[in-house]
Amino acid sequence: MKYKIKQGDKVDLNKWDPNEISEWSGDKKKAKEKLLELNKKLEQLQELLYAQHKHKILIILQAMDTGGKDGVVRAVFEGVNPSGVRVASFKVPTQDEIDHDYLWRIHKYTPGSGEIVIFNRSHYEDVLVVRVHQLVSKDVWEKRYEHINAFEKMLTDEGTLILKFFLHISNEEQKERLLERQTIPEKQWKFSNGDLNERKLWSEYQAAYEDALQKTSTDCSPWYVIPSNRNWYRNLMIATILVKALESLKMEYPKPIDGIEKIVIQ
Repeated sequence: MKYKIKQGDKVDLNKWDPNEISEWSGDKKKAKEKLLELNKKLEQLQELLYAQHKHKILIILQAMDTGGKDGVVRAVFEGVNPSGVRVASFKVPTQDEIDHDYLWRIHKYTPGSGEIVIFNRSHYEDVLVVRVHQLVSKDVWEKRYEHINAFEKMLTDEGTLILKFFLHISNEEQKERLLERQTIPEKQWKFSNGDLNERKLWSEYQAAYEDALQKTSTDCSPWYVIPSNRNWYRNLMIATILVKALESLKMEYPKPIDGIEKIVIQ
């Protein structure tokens, strides 16, 4: 998969085109039809995952502001049974969370058997926003890449399939999306002056993301850099990767109880 970062690869986000739409160029309608097909497959695979109750799926979404994390959740998981899917969003930590190690609040939201959990932002904020805003020293956040790799290795060893997606948008696209939030009435509730302050730190965030992607994309827990200037293509690529990953598990429904065909239901 061309969007996958292999372990040890050097990452330069300037070399990843956020406008890419690959072979779907000029065929947006067919791409949306393909997404609907993948939605149905995902619905079936999630039911199988839940029934077999063996595997755990963790999906991590990271992006710059306006990158489209919420949009991915809505579009890719449309029609999937919500009883088997949870979304965890990690905001500014509470005092209780600050009093513990930075992974403490993360671990309790990881998936159980038969579950899909989506992290809308994640433990990676502790090597991103924490670094950019100098909330802790370099000596502290620099050690966290190793912590994160060990944490994710433990999860995969315990049966969790981890898929990590960086939704890659351009500086110009972010500006357009912020302008939409400013001017379109039904989107104005999303607008925050804080987004403008974060936008001023674009270069610092890009450098932080490059380090995080490079140092924490492993064979067992890879990162995918998804071109995300076009929402429909972003959704299609993530759905394609997710369905392929779930199909690779070769899941089966549990065997029925003995003699089920002889049972008479009155």
